[in-house]
Amino acid sequence: METLGGPLYAVAGAGESHGPAVTTIVFGCPPGLYLRRGDVQAYLDRRRPGSSRHGTPRNEKDKVVFLSGLYQDDAEKLLTGSSLSVSADGLEFRTEGYEEGYTTGEPIAAIVLSTSKKSGDYTQFSGPTGEVRPGHTDLVKYHKSQGFVDVRGGGRSSYRSTISDVIGGSIARILLREKFGTMILSSISQVGPLKAEKSLAGHLQSIIHDSGTLAIDSARIEETQKQLLGAEIPSIDAEFADDAAELIKETRKQGDSLGAAVEVVAVNVPPLVGEPLYQSLKVRIMGALGGLNAVQSCEAGDGISVVERRGSENNDPIRSGGYAKNSHGGLLGGITSGSPLVFRVGFKPTSTINMPQDSVRKNLDEIEFELEKGRHDPCVGVRAGVTLESRVAIELLNAVLMHQSTRIDPDQFKLF
Repeated sequence: METLGGPLYAVAGAGESHGPAVTTIVFGCPPGLYLRRGDVQAYLDRRRPGSSRHGTPRNEKDKVVFLSGLYQDDAEKLLTGSSLSVSADGLEFRTEGYEEGYTTGEPIAAIVLSTSKKSGDYTQFSGPTGEVRPGHTDLVKYHKSQGFVDVRGGGRSSYRSTISDVIGGSIARILLREKFGTMILSSISQVGPLKAEKSLAGHLQSIIHDSGTLAIDSARIEETQKQLLGAEIPSIDAEFADDAAELIKETRKQGDSLGAAVEVVAVNVPPLVGEPLYQSLKVRIMGALGGLNAVQSCEAGDGISVVERRGSENNDPIRSGGYAKNSHGGLLGGITSGSPLVFRVGFKPTSTINMPQDSVRKNLDEIEFELEKGRHDPCVGVRAGVTLESRVAIELLNAVLMHQSTRIDPDQFKLF
């Protein structure tokens, strides 16, 4: 069974790139969180194909409909807004989805329909003589499934499956912000050979230094988020963003693709959550980020650069108000320190490109592969930020609930 997070807060998803819909079930959200569909939709809008002119030309609206796990006595507020229609056996059925309400503690189910499919673009990959895209999952998935594989858009291996990540992560981050003021941001820091001179972690650390406290005011964070989303591509370094956007545009024209690196930073993180060793929060988050489609590397804190330092240079000074620096990236022994969580994730260039390449058919006959049709991101990192943020939120909320489970309060166990 494949779930993200867990065991206390977990997300399960189902659906292929060119299937009818992506469905999501979120387990373990505590009761009493007021959830608005529009707040979750805002995060899905950042993820959806067609949201960036530097991404795939496939244009999906990706409107989410909630089907369970919410309730309030005001039926108009609960049900007015989203709806779902189904036709079967000559009959049509229509029902209202949940628009806003309190979480009940029961599983939250959601559905996002897929309406912009061009399944005929993938016939060259079908059957035992289907062609294999170098760098893609075509060959391994075909043989792993004994030939019973959905080739349309990569099937379940498509980035479309991350809709579930974003839905589950959105709910988690809404709860974390309400309880702790935690907010999670991301910034593209490299595209191909181009590297940003400004870093998101550095920008936020400077705000902490100026304020003299680890807590950052939400208005300052929202100002930074607005700056990120207003750039040509979401980056804290506006000049780099312009240059990177131009490079992506030129690379697309050449039929090729680019890799990218993305910074992910969570601020106002509750300290003391996470476990050492096998359930280390560092292991959990790095595994979640590293397991995302096309990711080839994941660093925490100052990452690989710490190899060149001495302990006297790398150890972060501690004062009564917290850590004066953050080379540890907010995690010590797999436990949060209260400093920002900092990760840097590296994406390989998109595998599907419009250039001739040496490859094989699925029966291993050698060919020169040329893509016939398809719509693809020239740089998958451009849309990846919100998914990375979501995966951090899911693992962080699960760790918070695990920490809370060790704080047993008899007053919470009374009925009469």
